[in-house]
Amino acid sequence: MLKLAKTSMLTLAIMATSVVASDILVTVNGQNITKQDAQAFVNASAPQANFMQLAPAEKKMVTDRLIEKVLFTELALQEGIDKKPEFKRNMEKIKDELLVNMWMKSQMDNAIVSDSEAKAFYDKNTEKFMEKASMHARHILLETQKDAQDIIASLKSLKGEALKAKFIELAKAKSTGPSAKDGGDLGTFTKGQMVPEFSKAVWALENGTITTKPVKTQFGYHVIYLETKSAAKPTPYVNVKNKIITSLKQQQFTAKITEVAKELKSKAKIVDMAKEAKTTEK
Repeated sequence: MLKLAKTSMLTLAIMATSVVASDILVTVNGQNITKQDAQAFVNASAPQANFMQLAPAEKKMVTDRLIEKVLFTELALQEGIDKKPEFKRNMEKIKDELLVNMWMKSQMDNAIVSDSEAKAFYDKNTEKFMEKASMHARHILLETQKDAQDIIASLKSLKGEALKAKFIELAKAKSTGPSAKDGGDLGTFTKGQMVPEFSKAVWALENGTITTKPVKTQFGYHVIYLETKSAAKPTPYVNVKNKIITSLKQQQFTAKITEVAKELKSKAKIVDMAKEAKTTEK
């Protein structure tokens, strides 16, 4: 279940947005609690999570916490907590933090990366967006070497679709592995995903062929059929476009913040009190 940490007032600060009826989850003493509020709460402990995709029990937990927040806020105001000096000091700290965070967000929002810039980056860095070589294979898992050799002998004279059809038939009837019901289908996988002995044997095959000798692994003896083998290739640009744009915007943002910080420091009067103290002592 999603773990929801205690959140600060800053994290739960609600940005000014128009609220439509469909966004309202509940109202508490006339105050709306919206889907946006719930998402902000979830983001505080699980940034990648989507409130609307949570399980019903988790949604209820989030909503309950937000209801309690409204009620506790009302109670705190009734008891005059907002009048205490400590509260006012903490509010000043939160105000500064919120101010900086909103400024940072505005700088990030102002970063612009065009489609042509993103495509140019992709073209110059294709090696960073490679899909690994992969293959789609089937196998028949047997307990003894003789059983595996007998299967190979029965398939030896077949080719093409006849070989594939017979292999699937035998896998369903003879294989002791969990993939037997699927005709021995192992799906698509890359190098290193299978045990070494199996991987070495399957990667040596050509499309539409089987192993000519039983392949022994810790699971037993395998007869392997290779459906297709795909070489490593660049991931299509459209699949990584948004990732590239986000990355380039982040680079723009970081460069700008670094430059602004450098400029501000050069103009500011900054006194290192530790160094001043040492100078005074001398």
